[in-house]
Amino acid sequence: MRYDDISSFIVMDIVRDAQKYEDSIHFEIGQPDLKPSLKVKKALQKAVDEDKFSYTESLGLLSLREKISLMYKENYNVDIEPSRILLTPGTSGAFLVAYTLTLKHKENLGLSDPSYPCYKNFANMLDINPSFMNIDKSTNYELTTKHLEKEDIQALQISSPSNPTGNLYSKENLKELVEYCKEKDIAFISDELYHGLTYEEDAHTALEFSDDVFVINGFSKYYCMPGMRLGWIIVPKSLSREAEKIAQNIFISAPTLSQYAALEAFDKEYLSEVKNIFKERRDYLYNELSTIFNIDAKPDGAFYLWANVSKYTDDSFAFAKELLENIHVATTPGVDFGSNKTEQYLRFAYTRDIEHMSDGIKRLKKYLNDRK
Repeated sequence: MRYDDISSFIVMDIVRDAQKYEDSIHFEIGQPDLKPSLKVKKALQKAVDEDKFSYTESLGLLSLREKISLMYKENYNVDIEPSRILLTPGTSGAFLVAYTLTLKHKENLGLSDPSYPCYKNFANMLDINPSFMNIDKSTNYELTTKHLEKEDIQALQISSPSNPTGNLYSKENLKELVEYCKEKDIAFISDELYHGLTYEEDAHTALEFSDDVFVINGFSKYYCMPGMRLGWIIVPKSLSREAEKIAQNIFISAPTLSQYAALEAFDKEYLSEVKNIFKERRDYLYNELSTIFNIDAKPDGAFYLWANVSKYTDDSFAFAKELLENIHVATTPGVDFGSNKTEQYLRFAYTRDIEHMSDGIKRLKKYLNDRK
């Protein structure tokens, strides 16, 4: 790998530039503004008071892995042994573990275009080839087995709900993809970080259809703990020891204080409030942006809207800079997420309250009306 194979996030440049303006409106960053449950804060303080500053075992605290296992039983009716769960520094650590377990040097990782940019960057770090398949509204931004039939891949990565489009894989399609990959000896990796943040129907985990899949999740989004840098990966039972060895070498263990805090993250009453708040924001922003841009579909989950801005521009990066410089509205250019017509899209995150977003919508409407 060479360092110049790793692309930067344009959105992080937008975040930095937005700090120049005191009145910036933030649609750019995929970070919840809501705080975690008060129970999480109390657990964190308790861990500090008890001097919990040492490493944990590389798999992570057994008590937390047991709580995660219980969550899978309650939410999805699947039985996951805690030994199959590995706690990681954010989901970033989980992706490195997954790719190291499933792919050899120069093998091919199947990804959708558009998709989260870190996937390909992690692949490049490990000298794995990212192999992109174009998706669009015709399949609700889902990969299907028809996409895979044309590809020579050794592993497939999907995300549901997705960043940047907010689409949710249907139960039927997810099952079909898992079964196809098993038949073709393709490792199946499912990024389920936005589970919990779905608004009309519940998400399905790939673990419902096979024990031989790799499922990644974490505490950054639904649990409102992005700065705690804590994720997890569930691996097939036969690879749990190998996953542990990889973790020992890459990061020793996930952050200890974060693990103790996360013991209280599964606060159902509070998490229900979080979901309702994001649903209200989703509905508001979708209704407003639909009067300005073309929205392929109302997002099923996460906290993003994928807006087609082609009637205003053929360069989403230049357009995002224009909006920031002229009206101090920060958005994410679609080109951050791939090359499949992404120059025609902006991603809007509804991670701020409606009052904040409303100010941004007013500025957008006036500016674009005057710009004609």
